[in-house]
Amino acid sequence: MKLYSAEQVRELDRLAIEVHGIPGLTLMRRAASACVRETLARYPQVRTITVVCGSGNNAGDGYIVAGLLAEKNIEVQVLIAGDPSGLTADGQSAYQFCLQSTAVLVDADAPITGEVLIDALLGIGLSGDVRDHYASVIRAMNATHRPVVAVDIPSGLCADTGRVLGDAVVATITVTFIGAKRGLYTHEGCDHAGLVVLDELGVPDAVFDDINDTVEVLSLQRLPRRRRNSHKASFGHVLIIGGDQGMGGAVAMAAEAALRCGAGIVSVATRQENVSVVLAHRPELMVRGITETSELQSLIPRVSNIVIGPGLGQGTWSQSLFQFALESGLPLVVDADALRLLANKAEHRDNWILTPHPGEASALLGNDVVKKDRFAAVKAMQQTFGGAVLLKGAGTVITDGQRTSLCSFGNPGMATAGMGDVLSGIIGGLCAQGLDSYSATTMGVVLHAKAGDLAAARSGERGLVATDIIPIVRALINDLAS
Repeated sequence: MKLYSAEQVRELDRLAIEVHGIPGLTLMRRAASACVRETLARYPQVRTITVVCGSGNNAGDGYIVAGLLAEKNIEVQVLIAGDPSGLTADGQSAYQFCLQSTAVLVDADAPITGEVLIDALLGIGLSGDVRDHYASVIRAMNATHRPVVAVDIPSGLCADTGRVLGDAVVATITVTFIGAKRGLYTHEGCDHAGLVVLDELGVPDAVFDDINDTVEVLSLQRLPRRRRNSHKASFGHVLIIGGDQGMGGAVAMAAEAALRCGAGIVSVATRQENVSVVLAHRPELMVRGITETSELQSLIPRVSNIVIGPGLGQGTWSQSLFQFALESGLPLVVDADALRLLANKAEHRDNWILTPHPGEASALLGNDVVKKDRFAAVKAMQQTFGGAVLLKGAGTVITDGQRTSLCSFGNPGMATAGMGDVLSGIIGGLCAQGLDSYSATTMGVVLHAKAGDLAAARSGERGLVATDIIPIVRALINDLAS
């Protein structure tokens, strides 16, 4: 599935109408029918429904929804929050259809009576904060704590970024039309959209061919079967660097994750006091206690790639190891503390992968754009630093400058210490096995997030820890081998 910006969806709508001859009112009726169909499928016993309408095309959809529901002998209340005289010609037709039904039209400040609410208040055109009048309606809808079906997008949510624009409806289901909107799948959209159902409204495939620069929603991909005539060097040698004082667990988790996702050899460079702990945790690892970077020079010719950052710290020892990794010339996965060190440098490379969470991303960019637009933030980091960049969080976003993708898997249980270390190890292990930077990053993110979902499904989100997902990653990656 592809994700679109609001501007792109408007262009898809225009092409469907002007080039392919589908009347706008027909699209509106199809959208309303999709909402009715989904609502009654989810709530077959419902007898009273409130439809909340604003004044744009979204309201036109809502008025037809109300009329169609009334035809099915549902008791329909329509809250009018926008002046119907401002509707387009298609919207006026929709309004007249509603007036001719048994739906009861009331002012927006009337008590909400429906068992289920239909949100047709504001659409994808919203750019600034919701005005006070609409904000009060949104708050009233949310205060009912009843199921809400959002028409195209929850009112108050930015279609492009997933940011709440002052106030936003918390939907149970969002029925979105023609093209899925980016904001439904990331940032605050993940908490406001609920279950997202896409209906393309019968728009021809040719319409979508004219729109480029979309965002791909990731899925698990097949991996090639391994040759029987293989040895450990066939699957790469990952060097994990990190584990300052008191942080040996981070490097141990990253190393085990790299090993478990299929790297042939994994070495660890860490503080001397961590060596016995890491070996006890996973004796298959090769662990070196490092005081000076010169102790790693002999290892570099045998290493495929480096993961630098888990538990690395910010001190002199940390900085020297970070500089060593940069000077090695090897492909890098740069994570955690190494990203904080990178924020002090102006360096651009094609052979590295950066894996920041929002705080690290803000440090790299020197601003808080990540709080406003995750897509703009990840593209800005890639333009500044090069390589492949992933921005962690709800709806992780990845780009290499040419392609952009989003992971819709994952859950709040994964918001716990060590999850990022495991992810960097997985990506490093995939790189060692020959995947290019973008493929290793996207595959690693999906494996990691999907494993987190499976772990949560088994035992719940609360109390999920990073090492819980490592055996699940191993099982998933083997299932994907064709």
